[in-house]
Amino acid sequence: MGDEKLYRKTVNAWCLYDWAVSAFTTTVMAALFPPFFRLAAIAAGKGEAQATALWGYTAAVSLLVMALLSPVLGAMSDRAGNRKRMCALFTGIGVLATAAFVAIGRDGWALAAGLFLLANAGFAGANAFYESLLPAVARPDDLDRVSARGYAIGYVGGGILLVLNLLWVLHPAWFGMPGKAFAVKASFVSVAVWWAIFSIPFFRRVPEPPAEGPSLGLFALTREGFGRLSATFREIRRFRQVFLFLMAFWLYNDGIGTIIKMATAYGAEIGIGIPDMMAALVITQFVGIPCSFAFGALASRFGAKPLVLLGIGVYALICVFGYFMKTPLHFYILAVAVGTVQGGTQALSRSLFASMVPKEKASEFFGFFSTSDKMAGIFGPLLFSLVSNFSGASRLSIVSLIVMFIAGALLLLKVDAAEGARAAKL
Repeated sequence: MGDEKLYRKTVNAWCLYDWAVSAFTTTVMAALFPPFFRLAAIAAGKGEAQATALWGYTAAVSLLVMALLSPVLGAMSDRAGNRKRMCALFTGIGVLATAAFVAIGRDGWALAAGLFLLANAGFAGANAFYESLLPAVARPDDLDRVSARGYAIGYVGGGILLVLNLLWVLHPAWFGMPGKAFAVKASFVSVAVWWAIFSIPFFRRVPEPPAEGPSLGLFALTREGFGRLSATFREIRRFRQVFLFLMAFWLYNDGIGTIIKMATAYGAEIGIGIPDMMAALVITQFVGIPCSFAFGALASRFGAKPLVLLGIGVYALICVFGYFMKTPLHFYILAVAVGTVQGGTQALSRSLFASMVPKEKASEFFGFFSTSDKMAGIFGPLLFSLVSNFSGASRLSIVSLIVMFIAGALLLLKVDAAEGARAAKL
Protein backbone atom coordinates (compact mmCIF):
# COMPACT_ATOMS: atom_id res chain seq x y z
CA MET A 1 0.00 0.00 0.00
CA GLY A 2 2.83 2.37 0.90
CA ASP A 3 4.62 1.63 -2.38
CA GLU A 4 1.43 2.33 -4.33
CA LYS A 5 0.92 5.64 -2.53
CA LEU A 6 4.53 6.66 -3.22
CA TYR A 7 4.11 5.66 -6.87
CA ARG A 8 1.00 7.87 -7.22
CA LYS A 9 2.77 10.82 -5.59
CA THR A 10 5.75 10.44 -7.91
CA VAL A 11 3.52 10.20 -10.99
CA ASN A 12 1.51 13.24 -9.89
CA ALA A 13 4.68 15.27 -9.28
CA TRP A 14 6.01 14.31 -12.73
CA CYS A 15 2.69 15.24 -14.38
CA LEU A 16 2.58 18.58 -12.54
CA TYR A 17 5.63 19.77 -14.47
CA ASP A 18 3.44 19.56 -17.58
CA TRP A 19 0.95 21.83 -15.75
CA ALA A 20 3.81 24.28 -15.10
CA VAL A 21 5.47 24.35 -18.51
CA SER A 22 2.26 24.27 -20.57
CA ALA A 23 1.69 27.92 -19.68
CA PHE A 24 4.61 28.74 -21.98
CA THR A 25 3.08 26.66 -24.79
CA THR A 26 -0.36 28.26 -24.51
CA THR A 27 0.09 31.90 -23.50
CA VAL A 28 3.51 32.56 -25.06
CA MET A 29 4.07 30.21 -27.99
CA ALA A 30 0.50 29.75 -29.22
CA ALA A 31 -1.54 32.78 -28.10
CA LEU A 32 0.27 36.04 -27.43
CA PHE A 33 3.88 36.05 -28.60
CA PRO A 34 3.40 35.44 -32.38
CA PRO A 35 0.99 38.40 -32.87
CA PHE A 36 3.06 40.47 -30.38
CA PHE A 37 6.17 39.75 -32.47
CA ARG A 38 4.34 40.55 -35.72
CA LEU A 39 3.18 43.93 -34.37
CA ALA A 40 6.76 44.78 -33.40
CA ALA A 41 7.99 43.79 -36.88
CA ILE A 42 5.23 45.82 -38.59
CA ALA A 43 6.03 48.83 -36.38
CA ALA A 44 9.62 48.53 -37.64
CA GLY A 45 8.39 48.81 -41.26
CA LYS A 46 7.89 45.16 -42.26
CA GLY A 47 4.93 44.05 -44.39
CA GLU A 48 2.15 41.71 -43.17
CA ALA A 49 3.39 38.54 -44.87
CA GLN A 50 7.02 39.47 -44.15
CA ALA A 51 6.22 39.85 -40.45
CA THR A 52 4.63 36.38 -40.40
CA ALA A 53 7.65 34.96 -42.22
CA LEU A 54 10.07 36.59 -39.74
CA TRP A 55 8.24 34.84 -36.92
CA GLY A 56 8.58 31.52 -38.76
CA TYR A 57 12.31 32.06 -39.25
CA THR A 58 12.71 32.93 -35.55
CA ALA A 59 10.91 29.74 -34.52
CA ALA A 60 13.09 27.68 -36.88
CA VAL A 61 16.37 29.14 -35.59
CA SER A 62 15.32 28.57 -31.97
CA LEU A 63 14.79 24.89 -32.75
CA LEU A 64 18.14 24.64 -34.54
CA VAL A 65 20.01 25.89 -31.47
CA MET A 66 18.46 23.25 -29.22
CA ALA A 67 18.78 20.55 -31.86
CA LEU A 68 22.55 20.98 -31.76
CA LEU A 69 22.73 20.88 -27.95
CA SER A 70 20.12 18.32 -26.84
CA PRO A 71 21.87 15.01 -27.67
CA VAL A 72 25.14 16.13 -26.06
CA LEU A 73 23.34 17.28 -22.92
CA GLY A 74 21.36 14.04 -22.81
CA ALA A 75 24.48 11.90 -23.04
CA MET A 76 26.23 14.03 -20.40
CA SER A 77 23.20 13.75 -18.12
CA ASP A 78 23.08 9.94 -18.39
CA ARG A 79 26.76 9.73 -17.42
CA ALA A 80 26.52 12.18 -14.55
CA GLY A 81 23.06 11.17 -13.30
CA ASN A 82 21.84 14.78 -13.15
CA ARG A 83 18.77 14.90 -15.35
CA LYS A 84 16.82 16.87 -12.76
CA ARG A 85 19.60 19.43 -12.34
CA MET A 86 19.82 19.89 -16.10
CA CYS A 87 16.03 20.27 -16.22
CA ALA A 88 16.30 22.87 -13.43
CA LEU A 89 19.02 24.77 -15.33
CA PHE A 90 16.95 25.01 -18.51
CA THR A 91 13.81 25.82 -16.53
CA GLY A 92 15.69 28.76 -15.00
CA ILE A 93 16.81 29.97 -18.44
CA GLY A 94 13.26 29.74 -19.78
CA VAL A 95 11.69 31.46 -16.78
CA LEU A 96 14.13 34.39 -16.77
CA ALA A 97 14.00 34.94 -20.54
CA THR A 98 10.17 34.87 -20.51
CA ALA A 99 10.06 37.43 -17.68
CA ALA A 100 12.45 39.63 -19.72
CA PHE A 101 9.84 40.01 -22.49
CA VAL A 102 8.69 43.11 -20.56
CA ALA A 103 11.80 44.90 -21.88
CA ILE A 104 10.72 44.61 -25.54
CA GLY A 105 9.84 47.99 -27.10
CA ARG A 106 7.09 48.78 -29.60
CA ASP A 107 9.30 48.12 -32.65
CA GLY A 108 11.83 45.84 -30.94
CA TRP A 109 11.31 42.71 -33.02
CA ALA A 110 15.06 41.91 -33.01
CA LEU A 111 15.18 41.91 -29.18
CA ALA A 112 11.95 39.90 -29.18
CA ALA A 113 13.57 37.32 -31.46
CA GLY A 114 16.67 37.07 -29.25
CA LEU A 115 14.71 36.67 -26.02
CA PHE A 116 12.40 34.11 -27.60
CA LEU A 117 15.43 32.10 -28.70
CA LEU A 118 16.57 31.96 -25.06
CA ALA A 119 13.11 31.25 -23.66
CA ASN A 120 12.38 28.51 -26.18
CA ALA A 121 15.82 26.97 -25.59
CA GLY A 122 14.95 26.80 -21.90
CA PHE A 123 11.54 25.31 -22.65
CA ALA A 124 12.85 22.72 -25.10
CA GLY A 125 15.89 21.76 -23.03
CA ALA A 126 13.87 21.37 -19.84
CA ASN A 127 11.27 19.26 -21.67
CA ALA A 128 13.93 16.91 -23.05
CA PHE A 129 15.18 16.06 -19.54
CA TYR A 130 11.68 16.01 -18.06
CA GLU A 131 10.42 13.57 -20.68
CA SER A 132 13.51 11.35 -20.32
CA LEU A 133 12.39 10.60 -16.75
CA LEU A 134 9.09 9.05 -17.92
CA PRO A 135 10.45 5.46 -18.15
CA ALA A 136 11.90 5.82 -14.63
CA VAL A 137 8.62 7.22 -13.22
CA ALA A 138 5.94 5.06 -14.88
CA ARG A 139 5.61 1.29 -14.83
CA PRO A 140 5.96 -0.35 -18.27
CA ASP A 141 2.24 -1.18 -18.45
CA ASP A 142 1.33 2.35 -17.33
CA LEU A 143 3.35 4.44 -19.81
CA ASP A 144 0.44 5.41 -22.08
CA ARG A 145 -1.81 6.40 -19.19
CA VAL A 146 0.85 8.43 -17.35
CA SER A 147 2.01 10.21 -20.52
CA ALA A 148 -1.60 11.07 -21.47
CA ARG A 149 -2.28 12.17 -17.88
CA GLY A 150 0.68 14.56 -18.10
CA TYR A 151 -0.70 16.13 -21.27
CA ALA A 152 -4.21 16.37 -19.83
CA ILE A 153 -2.96 18.05 -16.65
CA GLY A 154 -0.88 20.34 -18.83
CA TYR A 155 -4.03 21.34 -20.70
CA VAL A 156 -5.73 22.20 -17.40
CA GLY A 157 -2.80 24.27 -16.12
CA GLY A 158 -2.12 26.06 -19.39
CA GLY A 159 -5.85 26.60 -19.90
CA ILE A 160 -6.44 28.14 -16.47
CA LEU A 161 -3.66 30.68 -16.91
CA LEU A 162 -4.70 31.37 -20.50
CA VAL A 163 -8.25 32.20 -19.32
CA LEU A 164 -6.84 34.63 -16.75
CA ASN A 165 -4.55 36.20 -19.35
CA LEU A 166 -7.48 36.51 -21.78
CA LEU A 167 -9.46 38.41 -19.14
CA TRP A 168 -6.47 40.70 -18.56
CA VAL A 169 -6.19 41.48 -22.30
CA LEU A 170 -9.95 41.94 -22.81
CA HIS A 171 -10.63 43.93 -19.63
CA PRO A 172 -7.35 45.38 -18.30
CA ALA A 173 -9.19 48.02 -16.25
CA TRP A 174 -10.85 45.29 -14.14
CA PHE A 175 -7.39 44.37 -12.85
CA GLY A 176 -6.03 47.89 -12.45
CA MET A 177 -3.95 47.68 -15.65
CA PRO A 178 -3.50 50.79 -17.83
CA GLY A 179 -4.17 49.07 -21.17
CA LYS A 180 -3.92 46.00 -23.40
CA ALA A 181 -0.22 46.43 -24.13
CA PHE A 182 0.49 46.35 -20.39
CA ALA A 183 -1.81 43.32 -19.99
CA VAL A 184 0.07 41.38 -22.68
CA LYS A 185 3.41 41.97 -20.97
CA ALA A 186 1.90 41.17 -17.57
CA SER A 187 0.74 37.87 -19.09
CA PHE A 188 4.31 37.03 -20.07
CA VAL A 189 5.47 37.65 -16.48
CA SER A 190 2.62 35.49 -15.15
CA VAL A 191 3.88 32.61 -17.31
CA ALA A 192 7.37 32.91 -15.81
CA VAL A 193 6.00 32.91 -12.25
CA TRP A 194 3.59 30.03 -12.95
CA TRP A 195 6.33 27.94 -14.57
CA ALA A 196 8.72 28.48 -11.65
CA ILE A 197 6.25 27.83 -8.81
CA PHE A 198 4.52 24.72 -10.17
CA SER A 199 7.84 23.07 -11.10
CA ILE A 200 8.77 22.72 -7.42
CA PRO A 201 6.94 19.40 -6.71
CA PHE A 202 8.68 17.79 -9.70
CA PHE A 203 12.12 18.74 -8.43
CA ARG A 204 11.29 17.70 -4.87
CA ARG A 205 9.54 14.36 -5.39
CA VAL A 206 10.64 12.73 -8.65
CA PRO A 207 13.69 10.50 -8.00
CA GLU A 208 16.89 10.85 -10.01
CA PRO A 209 17.82 7.61 -11.82
CA PRO A 210 21.36 6.37 -11.01
CA ALA A 211 24.33 7.54 -13.05
CA GLU A 212 25.92 5.21 -15.57
CA GLY A 213 29.34 5.45 -13.91
CA PRO A 214 31.51 7.49 -11.52
CA SER A 215 31.16 11.28 -11.61
CA LEU A 216 33.43 13.29 -13.90
CA GLY A 217 34.43 16.92 -14.19
CA LEU A 218 32.62 19.28 -16.58
CA PHE A 219 35.33 19.13 -19.26
CA ALA A 220 35.49 15.33 -19.20
CA LEU A 221 31.69 15.11 -19.30
CA THR A 222 31.54 17.51 -22.25
CA ARG A 223 34.16 15.51 -24.15
CA GLU A 224 32.35 12.26 -23.44
CA GLY A 225 29.02 13.75 -24.42
CA PHE A 226 30.31 14.77 -27.85
CA GLY A 227 32.05 11.42 -28.20
CA ARG A 228 28.80 9.58 -27.58
CA LEU A 229 26.79 11.65 -30.04
CA SER A 230 27.64 9.60 -33.13
CA ALA A 231 27.52 6.43 -31.04
CA THR A 232 23.95 7.29 -29.99
CA PHE A 233 22.93 7.57 -33.62
CA ARG A 234 24.52 4.19 -34.42
CA GLU A 235 22.88 2.70 -31.31
CA ILE A 236 19.42 3.95 -32.29
CA ARG A 237 19.83 2.54 -35.78
CA ARG A 238 20.28 -0.92 -34.20
CA PHE A 239 16.71 -0.60 -32.90
CA ARG A 240 14.94 -0.72 -36.25
CA GLN A 241 11.46 0.06 -34.93
CA VAL A 242 12.72 3.04 -32.92
CA PHE A 243 14.48 4.39 -35.99
CA LEU A 244 11.39 3.92 -38.18
CA PHE A 245 9.23 5.63 -35.56
CA LEU A 246 11.64 8.57 -35.35
CA MET A 247 11.48 9.13 -39.10
CA ALA A 248 7.68 9.14 -38.95
CA PHE A 249 7.68 11.38 -35.89
CA TRP A 250 10.04 13.88 -37.53
CA LEU A 251 7.48 14.44 -40.24
CA TYR A 252 4.07 14.48 -38.58
CA ASN A 253 5.19 16.19 -35.38
CA ASP A 254 6.86 18.92 -37.41
CA GLY A 255 3.45 19.57 -38.96
CA ILE A 256 1.81 19.67 -35.51
CA GLY A 257 4.49 22.00 -34.14
CA THR A 258 4.21 24.34 -37.12
CA ILE A 259 0.44 24.65 -36.64
CA ILE A 260 0.98 25.46 -32.94
CA LYS A 261 3.66 28.08 -33.65
CA MET A 262 2.10 29.70 -36.71
CA ALA A 263 -1.66 29.58 -36.02
CA THR A 264 -2.05 32.96 -34.34
CA ALA A 265 0.47 34.66 -36.65
CA TYR A 266 -1.56 33.34 -39.60
CA GLY A 267 -4.81 34.35 -37.91
CA ALA A 268 -3.54 37.88 -37.30
CA GLU A 269 -2.46 38.17 -40.94
CA ILE A 270 -5.96 37.35 -42.22
CA GLY A 271 -7.57 39.80 -39.80
CA ILE A 272 -8.71 37.73 -36.81
CA GLY A 273 -8.31 39.70 -33.56
CA ILE A 274 -6.19 38.64 -30.59
CA PRO A 275 -9.22 38.26 -28.24
CA ASP A 276 -10.90 35.81 -30.66
CA MET A 277 -7.69 33.85 -31.12
CA MET A 278 -7.07 33.66 -27.37
CA ALA A 279 -10.65 32.55 -26.74
CA ALA A 280 -10.29 29.87 -29.41
CA LEU A 281 -7.08 28.63 -27.80
CA VAL A 282 -8.86 28.43 -24.44
CA ILE A 283 -11.40 26.17 -26.15
CA THR A 284 -8.53 24.04 -27.51
CA GLN A 285 -7.16 23.63 -24.00
CA PHE A 286 -10.41 22.55 -22.39
CA VAL A 287 -11.50 20.31 -25.26
CA GLY A 288 -8.05 18.72 -24.99
CA ILE A 289 -8.47 17.71 -21.33
CA PRO A 290 -11.11 14.95 -21.74
CA CYS A 291 -9.77 14.03 -25.17
CA SER A 292 -6.24 13.43 -23.83
CA PHE A 293 -7.63 11.20 -21.07
CA ALA A 294 -9.77 9.43 -23.68
CA PHE A 295 -6.76 8.78 -25.93
CA GLY A 296 -4.87 7.32 -22.95
CA ALA A 297 -7.80 5.05 -22.05
CA LEU A 298 -8.42 3.93 -25.64
CA ALA A 299 -4.72 3.17 -26.11
CA SER A 300 -4.98 0.39 -23.51
CA ARG A 301 -7.61 -1.27 -25.72
CA PHE A 302 -6.53 -0.48 -29.27
CA GLY A 303 -2.84 0.38 -28.86
CA ALA A 304 -1.11 3.74 -29.21
CA LYS A 305 -0.28 3.56 -32.92
CA PRO A 306 -3.85 3.45 -34.35
CA LEU A 307 -4.81 6.46 -32.26
CA VAL A 308 -1.75 8.43 -33.36
CA LEU A 309 -2.69 7.65 -36.97
CA LEU A 310 -6.21 8.92 -36.27
CA GLY A 311 -4.76 12.16 -34.92
CA ILE A 312 -2.55 12.60 -37.99
CA GLY A 313 -5.58 12.19 -40.26
CA VAL A 314 -7.49 14.88 -38.38
CA TYR A 315 -4.52 17.25 -38.69
CA ALA A 316 -4.40 16.73 -42.46
CA LEU A 317 -8.07 17.76 -42.65
CA ILE A 318 -7.32 20.80 -40.45
CA CYS A 319 -4.75 21.96 -43.02
CA VAL A 320 -7.33 21.73 -45.81
CA PHE A 321 -9.90 23.69 -43.82
CA GLY A 322 -7.23 26.21 -42.76
CA TYR A 323 -6.73 27.22 -46.40
CA PHE A 324 -10.36 28.37 -46.60
CA MET A 325 -10.45 30.02 -43.16
CA LYS A 326 -11.75 33.60 -43.25
CA THR A 327 -13.77 34.37 -40.11
CA PRO A 328 -13.38 34.02 -36.32
CA LEU A 329 -15.99 31.23 -36.44
CA HIS A 330 -13.70 29.24 -38.73
CA PHE A 331 -10.84 29.74 -36.27
CA TYR A 332 -13.07 28.45 -33.43
CA ILE A 333 -14.00 25.34 -35.43
CA LEU A 334 -10.34 24.59 -36.10
CA ALA A 335 -9.54 25.16 -32.42
CA VAL A 336 -12.05 22.47 -31.42
CA ALA A 337 -10.64 20.06 -34.01
CA VAL A 338 -7.08 20.62 -32.79
CA GLY A 339 -8.16 20.15 -29.18
CA THR A 340 -9.62 16.71 -29.91
CA VAL A 341 -6.32 15.26 -31.15
CA GLN A 342 -3.36 17.44 -30.13
CA GLY A 343 -2.69 16.23 -26.59
CA GLY A 344 -3.57 12.61 -27.28
CA THR A 345 -1.43 12.39 -30.43
CA GLN A 346 1.64 13.89 -28.75
CA ALA A 347 1.19 11.99 -25.48
CA LEU A 348 0.87 8.62 -27.20
CA SER A 349 3.81 9.43 -29.48
CA ARG A 350 5.89 10.04 -26.35
CA SER A 351 4.75 6.85 -24.63
CA LEU A 352 5.13 4.80 -27.84
CA PHE A 353 8.74 5.93 -28.09
CA ALA A 354 9.32 5.31 -24.37
CA SER A 355 8.01 1.73 -24.70
CA MET A 356 10.74 0.95 -27.27
CA VAL A 357 13.66 2.62 -25.43
CA PRO A 358 16.14 0.73 -23.17
CA LYS A 359 15.72 2.20 -19.66
CA GLU A 360 19.45 2.58 -19.05
CA LYS A 361 19.77 4.80 -22.14
CA ALA A 362 16.54 6.73 -21.69
CA SER A 363 18.06 10.20 -21.33
CA GLU A 364 20.44 9.65 -24.24
CA PHE A 365 17.67 8.33 -26.50
CA PHE A 366 15.22 11.02 -25.40
CA GLY A 367 17.95 13.60 -26.04
CA PHE A 368 18.18 12.28 -29.58
CA PHE A 369 14.35 12.15 -29.73
CA SER A 370 14.26 15.79 -28.68
CA THR A 371 17.00 16.71 -31.14
CA SER A 372 15.38 14.92 -34.05
CA ASP A 373 12.09 16.59 -33.15
CA LYS A 374 13.72 20.03 -33.19
CA MET A 375 15.92 19.42 -36.24
CA ALA A 376 12.90 18.18 -38.21
CA GLY A 377 10.82 20.95 -36.61
CA ILE A 378 12.98 23.54 -38.34
CA PHE A 379 11.62 22.50 -41.72
CA GLY A 380 7.93 23.22 -41.03
CA PRO A 381 8.22 26.88 -39.95
CA LEU A 382 10.89 27.39 -42.62
CA LEU A 383 8.64 25.95 -45.33
CA PHE A 384 5.72 28.03 -44.04
CA SER A 385 7.85 31.20 -44.13
CA LEU A 386 9.35 30.56 -47.57
CA VAL A 387 5.95 29.88 -49.14
CA SER A 388 4.58 32.98 -47.42
CA ASN A 389 7.46 35.10 -48.70
CA PHE A 390 7.23 33.90 -52.29
CA SER A 391 3.42 33.90 -52.53
CA GLY A 392 2.90 37.14 -50.58
CA ALA A 393 0.34 35.44 -48.28
CA SER A 394 0.22 32.43 -45.98
CA ARG A 395 -2.79 30.46 -47.27
CA LEU A 396 -0.66 28.17 -49.43
CA SER A 397 1.72 27.72 -46.50
CA ILE A 398 -0.91 26.00 -44.36
CA VAL A 399 -1.81 23.60 -47.19
CA SER A 400 1.84 22.67 -47.76
CA LEU A 401 1.92 20.99 -44.33
CA ILE A 402 -0.36 18.17 -45.57
CA VAL A 403 2.65 16.49 -47.19
CA MET A 404 4.29 16.08 -43.77
CA PHE A 405 1.22 14.41 -42.27
CA ILE A 406 0.76 11.98 -45.17
CA ALA A 407 4.43 10.96 -45.27
CA GLY A 408 4.57 10.60 -41.48
CA ALA A 409 1.47 8.39 -41.45
CA LEU A 410 2.86 6.11 -44.16
CA LEU A 411 6.08 5.57 -42.20
CA LEU A 412 4.26 5.06 -38.91
CA LEU A 413 2.21 2.25 -40.51
CA LYS A 414 5.48 0.32 -40.90
CA VAL A 415 6.38 0.52 -37.17
CA ASP A 416 5.94 -2.72 -35.16
CA ALA A 417 5.62 -1.43 -31.58
CA ALA A 418 5.56 -4.94 -30.02
CA GLU A 419 8.83 -5.87 -31.72
CA GLY A 420 10.33 -2.56 -30.60
CA ALA A 421 9.35 -3.20 -26.96
CA ARG A 422 10.89 -6.70 -27.07
CA ALA A 423 14.13 -5.35 -28.51
CA ALA A 424 14.38 -2.73 -25.71
CA LYS A 425 14.45 -5.50 -23.08
CA LEU A 426 17.23 -7.55 -24.68
